[in-house]
Amino acid sequence: MELHTAPALAVPPRDLSRFPAPLATHLYLPFALLLIINAWLTAGGGDMAFADLLYRLEGGHWVLKDAWWTSHLVHRFGKWASTLGALAVLLATVRAWRAPAHPWRWPLLALVGSIALSTTLVSMFKHVTHMDCPWDLTRYGGTRLFYGMFESRGGIPASGCFPAGHASAGYAWVALYFFALSVAPRWRWAALAVGLGAGLVFGFSQQLRGAHFLSHDLWTLAVCWIVPLCLFRLLPRGDAAEVRA
Repeated sequence: MELHTAPALAVPPRDLSRFPAPLATHLYLPFALLLIINAWLTAGGGDMAFADLLYRLEGGHWVLKDAWWTSHLVHRFGKWASTLGALAVLLATVRAWRAPAHPWRWPLLALVGSIALSTTLVSMFKHVTHMDCPWDLTRYGGTRLFYGMFESRGGIPASGCFPAGHASAGYAWVALYFFALSVAPRWRWAALAVGLGAGLVFGFSQQLRGAHFLSHDLWTLAVCWIVPLCLFRLLPRGDAAEVRA
């Protein structure tokens, strides 16, 4: 009696060149812009100029530091909303992997992994860099002098304000851009707008409170962009979707 067994499911080959996110436009150009903007913000004084403007507009003190809409609505509830969104993606990922050969299981896994890894890395970097928040500095009513990242602090403890942790809860969602590239390229710009919009709202509210400089948010965005770029390029895939203009 001849036994027939079901054929094994084929594992899609890893064809990194087929993912529609060329490094020239998704890594090299953004990284060059990052360095230029960072040089203007740090060495060129852009950070201080923008913080000076906000501080002056708020009457010479961080009047919005404890305002309800900055400290509770955006900071607290915004973080909860981002966490709930991440849990929803995690549940969708689990459901996709329980279904036989679900077409979105790898992209969903990369999405949830990108969100988790991006926010984790930003949090880790905050604890190894030595940067103060604007509200800590004597220039803005605090008690500390400004020290650059590579300057010796002489034993003075830092606040761990670089990069911007709260903004990562928003910018982590730029991973939706790469998710859309994998499953529905026509939605990629809308997905990118969601991630950038959330990060800008979270980041700007913190700047209004005196919690971060612009460069802090810039590097948070960089981390939250590079992580999904790497993860989505490493996914096993068969026929990658073609990007349509």
